[in-house]
Amino acid sequence: MASWSAPSPSLVEYFEGQSACHCGYCKSNSGNVSTGLWAHSMTVQDYQDLIDRGWRRSGKYVYKPIMNQTCCPQYTIRCRPLQFQPSKSHKKVLKKMLKFLAKGEISKGSCEDEPMDSTMEDAVAGDFALMNKLDIKCDLKTLSSDLKGSIESEEKKEKSIKKEGSKELIHPQAIEEKLGSGEPSHSIKVHIGPKPGKGADLSKPPCRKAKEMRKERKRLKLMQQNSAGAFEGFQAQGQPVSLLPKAKTNQPKSLEDLIFESLPENSSHKLEFTRFLCNSPLEAEHPPNGPECGYGSFHQQYWLDGKIIAVGVIDILPYCVSSVYLYYDPDYSFLSLGVYSALREIAFTRQLHEKTSQLSYYYMGFYIHSCPKMRYKGQYRPSDLLCPETYVWVPIEQCLPSLDNSKYCRFNQDPQAEDEGRCKDLDRVRVFYRRSAMPFGVFKNQHNDPSEEPAVLEYANLVGQKCSERMLLFRN
Repeated sequence: MASWSAPSPSLVEYFEGQSACHCGYCKSNSGNVSTGLWAHSMTVQDYQDLIDRGWRRSGKYVYKPIMNQTCCPQYTIRCRPLQFQPSKSHKKVLKKMLKFLAKGEISKGSCEDEPMDSTMEDAVAGDFALMNKLDIKCDLKTLSSDLKGSIESEEKKEKSIKKEGSKELIHPQAIEEKLGSGEPSHSIKVHIGPKPGKGADLSKPPCRKAKEMRKERKRLKLMQQNSAGAFEGFQAQGQPVSLLPKAKTNQPKSLEDLIFESLPENSSHKLEFTRFLCNSPLEAEHPPNGPECGYGSFHQQYWLDGKIIAVGVIDILPYCVSSVYLYYDPDYSFLSLGVYSALREIAFTRQLHEKTSQLSYYYMGFYIHSCPKMRYKGQYRPSDLLCPETYVWVPIEQCLPSLDNSKYCRFNQDPQAEDEGRCKDLDRVRVFYRRSAMPFGVFKNQHNDPSEEPAVLEYANLVGQKCSERMLLFRN
């Protein structure tokens, strides 16, 4: 196995102040208030920490709504897949898909689809309209070698100054575009036939004669009356333990049971599912203790009978799978592909958790209570919302009563609680200036411009102390 090298530091360009633009949810012309930065490159750990502080990316633009000012507050929402149980409506969507694949039947009635409705499309269009106005001053390609040399020289200085203590999370490796190679990490088929030796439907009891069924009922009754004695009696008579009757359970089918239910060999349709690395600011990482596919941004493609009908964009991060966008063919909206893809991604998160135990959440982007059409994300339970002031997670059930009364809410009920991740030491914020990486304290002494400090402090409070000490903030 090839040795794994840690990624280069994130390089970002922060846009000072706030921007007001068109809101795709309430249609306000300038009510959508946010702040943002341009990620020339970003590590998966930094992006994980940013979304845990209310940030979200649209391509390379990473933005954070100003929650107490924006017209439609957008609360970061995450689902807990390990405890997730599909609702009645979720099961209906999965059964509808299975029925369509098996028999070609199209269910009549209203479409139950979700994410890519008109409001979401307008919101995405608003993101790109804002990005077109940005003044990007840093050219990553020309800085690649400069950054490498700067980090190496800075590390040498730090080693000479510090013999003990914590090490900076900076490694001498040029920032490169590692995504978009087009090579698939692996392919998974949605249509799964019967497993070897399990051609029959094991969920149904085998056909038996009435006499045999009466005997087994009698045995079951005896076992319930005296389980220990009955068990020993059957063993003494030479009855194999594996043939002892099992008590019926009322356990509901799991999400995986519903998704991977066997289809007949003569199914009308075949659905396949492939995953590819895709281009994004996130650097692909393959640490030995991570998932087999690695961390980074992926396109999940849904192929129906050889035709692509949907593409989901996801980020696989150290602690979660983050859903970015879903694009699908409107001709297949009757399959509720938004719901179906979300359930598939929840199941995929559970699968990744088996190999990487800390990866145990599914982030669904923003929950917008003030927009009824965007409340559907709250139906994936259990889930949590992020407090916009203290950045702690609160179960959604505790948040909804407050949101019914006010569109902006602080979810943390402790009035004394503060943002523990805020900037506490501005001089430790890392900047990239004139081809060199340095702490802001050093930059401040060299630059001697009082106007720099408020902007850097604003940035550091928004991204948090941890990220501000790891990421490189470009200064012109």
